[in-house]
Order: sequence, then C-alpha cells, then structure tokens
Amino acid sequence: MSGGHPRKVALALDALRHGWAIKVEGEGGALDLLPAETGFAQPGLYAARLLISAARAATLKLTNQREAAAPEAPVMIHGAEPFSLHAARTLADPALDLAEPLRGPFRADPFVAHAAAVAALDLARLAGILPAFMVSTGIEPAVAVSTADLAAFKDPLELTIQARARLPVHACDAAEIVAFRARDDMREHVALVIGEQRGDTVPLVRLHSECLTGDVLGSLKCDCGPQLDAALARMAEEARGGGPNGSGWGLLLYLRQEGRGIGLINKLRAYELQDQGFDTVDANERLGLPSEARDFPVAARMLDLLGVPAVRLLTNNPAKVAALERVGVIVTERVAHQLPANPHNARYLDTKRDRTGHLLK
Repeated sequence: MSGGHPRKVALALDALRHGWAIKVEGEGGALDLLPAETGFAQPGLYAARLLISAARAATLKLTNQREAAAPEAPVMIHGAEPFSLHAARTLADPALDLAEPLRGPFRADPFVAHAAAVAALDLARLAGILPAFMVSTGIEPAVAVSTADLAAFKDPLELTIQARARLPVHACDAAEIVAFRARDDMREHVALVIGEQRGDTVPLVRLHSECLTGDVLGSLKCDCGPQLDAALARMAEEARGGGPNGSGWGLLLYLRQEGRGIGLINKLRAYELQDQGFDTVDANERLGLPSEARDFPVAARMLDLLGVPAVRLLTNNPAKVAALERVGVIVTERVAHQLPANPHNARYLDTKRDRTGHLLK
C-alpha cells in the first residue's frame, strides 16, 4: 500500500509495550501520547488531557458530552487538575472502578485530531494494552507513526505463506499445516488442511481465533476448546467421505487474534470483570475495547493464498459469514456448530445469542 510504512507500526507497538511515548499523525492533526498503562512515572510528569475510547467514556458517565455526530469517536477529557500517571492509570483500568468510585468531575473537550486518536486506540489494542493515553506530556516521542502506516500494516496483502509440512493430528493423520506471516507483524497464523485438498469440492471451513485458555488449558468459561475439537472431527469425517459431497476435505484457519482481537491480557481483565457480574460485551466496553475486533480480511487472504475461493463455513455467527462475503469469499453454506453448554459458560453463550447475534437455540 503506497504512502505507508508498516515497520513504523511495529516500532510503535514495541514502544507502547515498553511504556515509551509515540507521536500519531493523521488527517486533522498529530498527537503526542504516553500510554497510561505502561508509561514510567517520573518527576514532573503530568498531562492536561487524557485520551480514552467512547466505551470507556460511557463508563465514566461522559456520554452526554460526546459529539452527537460521532458517538463512537474517541474522547479527550480534562479535569480540575492535570493528570498524573497514577491518575491516568486509575481512569484507564476498570479493575479500579469499585476501589475508587469517586472520581472527577471531568469534561470532554471539542475534538480535533480525530483520525490520529482513532489510530492511537487501535495501536493500543494491537499492543495489548489499555486504550488510554496521556496527551502532550513533554516527553520526546520514541517513534512517529501515521494513519497511512497503520493502514499499510493491516493490509492483508502483506501476508504470505512461509512454511508448510505434513502434520498428522488426532482427528486425521492425513493433514497438512501451512504457516503465514507478514514481515512486520509478529503474529503467525496457520491453516490446517484436513484430507486431500481438491479443487472440485467446496471445503468445510472453520475460522477459529486463538484461545489459550480454552484451546490449551481446557477453560470451561467459553466453548472454544470443544468447538475446535468438534470442528476437526467434522472435517475428518468429510475427508473419510462422510460429508454431503462424498469425499470432501476440511480447512481450519487458526487466527492469532486472542480475545476476539483484544489480546490475552485484556481478555483476562474482561474475565475479572465478568466475575464481578458483567457479561462479555459489557466487560469489554468497561475496558474501553470493542467486543469484536477480529481481522477477517486476514482470513480471506489465507484462503486466497491457498486457492480456496468458496467455503462451507462452520459457524453459528451470521456476522462472520457477512464479514467474509464483504471481503470477497463465497460462502455457499453456513453449517451450524452448536455444542452443549456447561454451568460455567451458559451465560457466555446466552450473551452470544442475545447480544452478538449468534444462532443458538
């Protein structure tokens, strides 16, 4: 993508994880920002303003001050006194909402550098940190990054096949693993081909976003692990000739998008909020993060590189079907993939059904 430098985003993400200041440039202006979560305290470090997401602003009861024309836009707030790093962290972290309920009053400023602010919050999500920044602290930015750089970093055409090998798995010993990577992105996605890939048969495909707690540790809070196992078993059945098209094959896309794109640490923070009584969607919003931030164009790119134009999609989520179709994938059939609930994930599944549109009975 012309005009952008993906490597600057890689440097910016590294800077945010280390707590260094960055400059974000976009249409409407530039912002000098210090991450509230990871920044290092030092004498004289204050900021008159704090950049937070619209969802976090709603938690802080600032929704009536947001611009009606852009209700989801980031919010710049200020208080009676400048923010110290401690005060900024307190406002950014919803785990402290109950411990320190009396905060403010705050006001939302008229917003100017909207594009840079949107990009900054997206960078925080990609870095896996809380989306809150101290603005103009006077610290020299470690790196400058633009909205064009971010667009280039997220361009799915950057993704290429890096390796492939035979990989017998428990569900099917005739399987092949294919690894994908973009040069400036540390995330490595993989595809698992179950059976023999055939051009005359539309494969049964599952898009599965990484879930360390469910896939590896056997968490009962979600249905990810059982869904993964069941998907591989159904694909193996297709490969043995048990599918509707006779001798078929399956394809699992394992996407490195933990927590639906918010990262492992923030997902565990959402779990902590769920233990306080919030559902999945509300927990993410209190963190200032979206409940759905997965990158479906990456999945479309993986399918394209594998030469798969059409899929039978194993999912209960119509939005996933629509997302793939928007980026050019032909979905010939949505194949239901519902599994029994357990006492620990029943509310999670109810939230999927009632708030995110999953087709669960």
